Amino acid sequence: MALDLLGKRSLWQRIKEIALTDVTVLARGGVDADTLERLEQTLLEADLGVPVTARMVEEVRSRAARGLLSNADDFRLVIVELVAAALRSGNADAALHVAPAAPTVILVLGVTGAGKTTTIGKLAARLRSEGKSVLLGAGDTFRAGAIDQLRIWATRTGAEFVGAQPGADPAAVAFQSIDAGVARGVDVIIIDTAGRLHTSGALMDELRKVHRVVAKRLEGAPHEALLVLDGTVGQNAVQQARQFAEAVPLTGLVVTKLDGTARGGVVVAVHEAVDVPVKFLGYGEQAADLRAFDAGRFAAELLAG
Repeated sequence: MALDLLGKRSLWQRIKEIALTDVTVLARGGVDADTLERLEQTLLEADLGVPVTARMVEEVRSRAARGLLSNADDFRLVIVELVAAALRSGNADAALHVAPAAPTVILVLGVTGAGKTTTIGKLAARLRSEGKSVLLGAGDTFRAGAIDQLRIWATRTGAEFVGAQPGADPAAVAFQSIDAGVARGVDVIIIDTAGRLHTSGALMDELRKVHRVVAKRLEGAPHEALLVLDGTVGQNAVQQARQFAEAVPLTGLVVTKLDGTARGGVVVAVHEAVDVPVKFLGYGEQAADLRAFDAGRFAAELLAG
């Protein structure tokens, strides 16, 4: 079932209304400036971002001028092609990195409210369904609710759990989680991190400390540093990604809450801005609602009718 990325009126319906009002214009080998301007505005409103939007509009103009866009299907296919190409450009490997020898350590970052802890639970469920043993480390010690929520996910998924009292040192929790994971012989250790406002310099310093401690405790760790972003916040997600990428070497993105947002294009914009692969999409609250990212499938769904 396709994601309802754009609510009642899909991105394709909006583009079709604007750009294909008079298909004969395309058949004559061109689109007028007004149509291109409205197409650009629509793509920007879908949060595809300025660089990607500019490339797409120019490619539409070029193909129309060469007589390659003569009907609605041609138009839709070129937009799908360009969205997929943007997501496959640069650093785009969506596979999870796995350590040569267990355990694989995954840091999960993101601002409070982005769905970070829920994403960890879903990822644990996914890995457990693949037969892997998992340990969850509750490193978001600034919210007692985050610790309790992660403990519940550990119980629900059959994962091991390491926690601490609210206010404990997050880096110490990360260290203890790796200690426990190594001692228990688990396959994957997933560590939650604090998620206060991304504009907080103290938070970024703290995340750097967690990253350093993890790297010192286990050679090669963290093997993944996944940033969770709320897909409903539009271009704010791009700014968050830039801030986190400056603090910690990110290896992947998880974009959540795509089951009711009109801003699905932010997936493209964030990848473009930080050159980090999208690895998962979150589109619900259940354990199974975490989908491995596929650029072609996402592009097709973004432009679904």
